[in-house]
Amino acid sequence: MTRTLASLFGPLQPMALAEDLAAPLLAMPIPEGAADPAAAARAPAAGPSTPDRFTVSRGLAVVPVRGILTPNMAQYERWFGWATYHGLAETLAHLAASEDAAAIVLEIDSPGGLVCGIEAAAEAIAAAAAVKPVHALVSPLAASAAYWLASQAAEIVMTPGAVAGSIGVALTAAAHVQPGANGAQIFEMSSRHARAKRPDASTEAGRAELQRSLDEAEAAFHAAVSAGRAIPAAELAARLSVTDDPQDGGATFRAPEAIRRGLADRTETRAAFYARLTARTVPKPRSPSRAFAARAAAAQAVARS
Repeated sequence: MTRTLASLFGPLQPMALAEDLAAPLLAMPIPEGAADPAAAARAPAAGPSTPDRFTVSRGLAVVPVRGILTPNMAQYERWFGWATYHGLAETLAHLAASEDAAAIVLEIDSPGGLVCGIEAAAEAIAAAAAVKPVHALVSPLAASAAYWLASQAAEIVMTPGAVAGSIGVALTAAAHVQPGANGAQIFEMSSRHARAKRPDASTEAGRAELQRSLDEAEAAFHAAVSAGRAIPAAELAARLSVTDDPQDGGATFRAPEAIRRGLADRTETRAAFYARLTARTVPKPRSPSRAFAARAAAAQAVARS
């Protein structure tokens, strides 16, 4: 039986993921060796190499943010070209300090991913945006965790037909209600002072703990969007809701509605977006090295003698 990528995301993992939009990716079969880092290390030539995390042209750095996002799944990055939070944090820190990159584009096509690890990547984007222009291009999807990242850019542009939003966190929980297939009842236990380690979703206490975890993650998500998009925190939940009830958030929106709600800034074709940015992006001239400066000074001294 062929295993799919969905089998790698177990229960009780808080996800910032638009599952309906992620369904085609989750249904992909796991490539042979992709789920076994040890096997890949023994035979590195058997699969593709790690893709470039960014490109720089005429002072504009482009960072792809694709696929289901995880903290550091190097195999996903290698086999599918999907971004990881660790990779994004390293890339944004590098580009923020690079004289070659006058501006940065996050080109986003992702339904979201895991919550674990995302805050470091989001903070790296915000830190880069504090020192140079950072633009997010939704082309064509920035849902859930991917929108969390996009919200930290100075500008969010959506291509025609693009979708953004799905702001919220969810998980899947299960409880044993009958014996397993082999006739044995399965019991999951934790140590005396670690009851929250394996919350039982069939009990009120277990559901309360799972809800606490989700609400904590959502609060961080909302705080990031509020700060990145300059939307008052007290207004955000109502602005995201599809009804008069602030709890009815979590929807995705096409460009006109996303712009109306303050979740994006403009609609632009991909070609027009890059034409606009490259027309005004000028790479910073490289400063001469100390060795070059010393040779130049020596040459000038000779010329004057």
